[in-house]
Amino acid sequence: MNESRLFTKNDSGFICGHCGKEVPPLGYSSRNHCPYCLWSRHLDVNPGDRASECGGLMEPISAEPTGDGFIITHRCTVCGALRRNKAAMKGKSQTDDVGLLIGLTVNNG
Repeated sequence: MNESRLFTKNDSGFICGHCGKEVPPLGYSSRNHCPYCLWSRHLDVNPGDRASECGGLMEPISAEPTGDGFIITHRCTVCGALRRNKAAMKGKSQTDDVGLLIGLTVNNG
């Protein structure tokens, strides 16, 4: 029986499709959103697999504080898909903008 993997490490850098800044690899997990503006791109069906055909930009619409950081909810501007992702709060590379994360917590209702 072949079980599909639900997480594929894919930690490569990219140029943000929203703000245009260069985003370095995270260094410990898969980088899936820009640390400067928090936007993402709809590339995955399961984290890191790059299997989505959509490719739309994903807007950060809310953030929830957790014991060790934040969970960001993104909504695709093309197909409306919702995805939840951990914020990057540690590592040698660029961590997420905490001010933007705190600002997104007001959208949690």
